[in-house]
Amino acid sequence: MKKLLTLLILTAVFQPVFAQTNLLPKFVRKMFFEKDTSKKSSFVLLPVLSSAPETGIEVGGAGLFSFYTDTIGHITRVSNIFAYATLTTKGQNRLSISTSYWVPKNDVHYTAAIGYINFPADFYGIGNNTRKADVDLVDEKRFKVNFEADKLLAKNLYIGYVAGGFNYKEGDNNATGIFNTSPSVEDRNGGASLFIGPSFTYDSRNNNTYTTKGIIIYAYYNQMQGILSNNSYQGGFFNIEYSQFFLLNKKIVLGLDVQEQSLAGGRSPFYLLPALGNDEMMRGYYNGRYRDRNLIAGQAELRYRLSERIGVVGFVGTGEVFHSNFSLPQLKPDYGTGVRYFFDIEKGLSVRLDYGVGQKPMGESRESGFYIGLGQSF
Repeated sequence: MKKLLTLLILTAVFQPVFAQTNLLPKFVRKMFFEKDTSKKSSFVLLPVLSSAPETGIEVGGAGLFSFYTDTIGHITRVSNIFAYATLTTKGQNRLSISTSYWVPKNDVHYTAAIGYINFPADFYGIGNNTRKADVDLVDEKRFKVNFEADKLLAKNLYIGYVAGGFNYKEGDNNATGIFNTSPSVEDRNGGASLFIGPSFTYDSRNNNTYTTKGIIIYAYYNQMQGILSNNSYQGGFFNIEYSQFFLLNKKIVLGLDVQEQSLAGGRSPFYLLPALGNDEMMRGYYNGRYRDRNLIAGQAELRYRLSERIGVVGFVGTGEVFHSNFSLPQLKPDYGTGVRYFFDIEKGLSVRLDYGVGQKPMGESRESGFYIGLGQSF
């Protein structure tokens, strides 16, 4: 499925013209083009447009409200509330609202999210070498809510917990498709679970929205217990991600990022398996084309700030999914380039446009993807 396309990119290209004339309404110029070096809150609206064969035309919008909980000095990090909603011509939809809240002096960090999706997705099977010829369109409805609280215990070190719940409902009317016939697909109908577990963060970044130097290590473990008709399920999910940033000169930053995910427990619900490819890691791969009990991936991104408003990036990476044994020859390549438009210079908030390229499976066209999102990829 093609990634979301925002009309903001069109205006970003002509930013010098719009910024110096009155061709756009005042509130639009204020959101995207006017520079504000104060610590005032800001709000930006992003129109959304996309299309795909399985969804038809998708339209909607997103809103981002950014603010500081402490306006004295420059210690406290940027907090935000992000809301998103879209509809399609085939009656599908997705809604979400999330927040990242830093108390003054960053002593405690809260995050929370609630979301619902009603979207079909292409399913290719389980493993690191699925075939495009096996693609099977699967309906999915998902409701999820999660909350996290992290307390500063020592310099740059946070300890906390994550908690929440989800309910997946899956279905496929194609009785002969791989979704219904493959013995490796578990829990085809979906399921509901609650989860809770510890989290660990080491964060020495100089900025949480546009980092130029520092390290962040983030890890969590979710212990899951099935509920309702899924009450026999017990499992766990582990995630750890390491990112480091180097300021090579005033305009060039090198970012390194490595991530590992693992599903624990005796069962392997297909909808909980780590999946390779999204708009942040392994760009160029359809999310869910490759999925299994374990995932490992890494990337390097070189970021060049052309001006206060515009930046460009180049990235390379590699990764794979596997059931139990990691295999170096099975690593998949990933590379691409992108553009950044900084609509809030003081807070380092940006819109990103990326094009990623992956492997060329035997007998298939090369995998690739086009992405637009808010903020940096990591």
